[in-house]
Parts: sequence; C-alpha cells; structure tokens
Amino acid sequence: MKRVHVAVGVVMNTTNQVLLAKRPDHLHQGGKWEFPGGKVENNETTSQALIRELQEEVNITVSDTTPLMTIAHDYPDKQVLLDIHIVNSFSGEPRGLEGQPIEWADLGELQHYDFPAANAPIIDKLLAL
Repeated sequence: MKRVHVAVGVVMNTTNQVLLAKRPDHLHQGGKWEFPGGKVENNETTSQALIRELQEEVNITVSDTTPLMTIAHDYPDKQVLLDIHIVNSFSGEPRGLEGQPIEWADLGELQHYDFPAANAPIIDKLLAL
C-alpha cells in the first residue's frame, strides 16, 4: 500500500482561531472535520502543494508557513503521511470552494470536533502551544 503524502495547513486568524473544513461524505474519513490541505503531487514541494490546495479548497492565498510536525498514520484501508504547517500569513476570505462547510474554531474547542484519528497529535500539539 502506497503512503499518501498530504500537505496540511493549520490556518490561524488574528483571534487565535483555526480554520476547519468538513470532509465530503464520499471521501476517506468523510463527514469528519479536518485542517484543510491535500495531496502533494510528484513535482511539488510540501509548501507548493499547501499553497495550491488552500487556494483551490478554501479561497486563500498563503504567503508564509512554518513547519509544525509530520505524522505517519496507518488506517486499515489507507496509509498517510501528514506534513503539517502553520499558516502564518494569508490573504482572502476563506470559503468552501468545493461546497464543503468551513468554520473558524477556538483552539480550546477543538476536542469537541470529530476529526480523523491521524489528526489527534496535531490537536494535542496546538493545545500545548
């Protein structure tokens, strides 16, 4: 089974909220909340993939990111490598360009959202910041 390399953006606003998007029901881990991002293509760096995916998915133009952590996680049906970056600076008003619900969540409320299991270490790390 090939491990899927995914660029993940932890997009923060000026009031210390983080942008979440709901996965479409038909996708792997569908119906759960996630930090937006997507697959890294063969010819891209993680940063290039993250900038492209956040533009395509949630309508923002990313200008500065900082690596946060990487997570390798094995689901029964899929293996993922999450390359997580904090988005320090962006322009544009986020909206779900693929019809997905998005919302700004307070850091302290993240444990009340249903995330894929691979996201648990990200939430733990954010709550410790």
